[in-house]
Amino acid sequence: MSLFGPIVTVCTANICRSPMAGALLAHALKAQPEPLRSLDVISAGVAARQGEKVSANSVQALKKVGLDISGHVSRPLTEELVHRALVILVMTESHRAMINLTFEPPPANVHLFREFMPGSAEREIPDPFGGPLKHYEACRDEMVEAIPGLIDFLRSLTAEKR
Repeated sequence: MSLFGPIVTVCTANICRSPMAGALLAHALKAQPEPLRSLDVISAGVAARQGEKVSANSVQALKKVGLDISGHVSRPLTEELVHRALVILVMTESHRAMINLTFEPPPANVHLFREFMPGSAEREIPDPFGGPLKHYEACRDEMVEAIPGLIDFLRSLTAEKR
């Protein structure tokens, strides 16, 4: 059990981007020292229905890098998750806006998954839903590219909350 709340990765329906982002980040954190290695990573969607299966192309894109998300089922982002979260990582500004409109008070810990990238890299991760596998692979690669900056951010966040 971590001293910190979970990291919550968020997209729209919780069947494509956020399950991939959650699995990739959780995998990267396992290689870090404490407390990072003990952080829980879960995913949810701002417009998700409970219990939907993860998209086949998301499963395939992660299988190619050795991660299995085939057992994932969707869940909506709830008030309880928002209040418990160490940080909420969204894919687009529209997800952040939706969270800020839905939850009172708007949480201060919402960030784009790619917010901590150096330079002028694109910050949003477009939805690959319904597209070919290569769109899901591009999505995965954009997430992987963001993880070093995210880990640095999480390291500083957990250090200041100790």
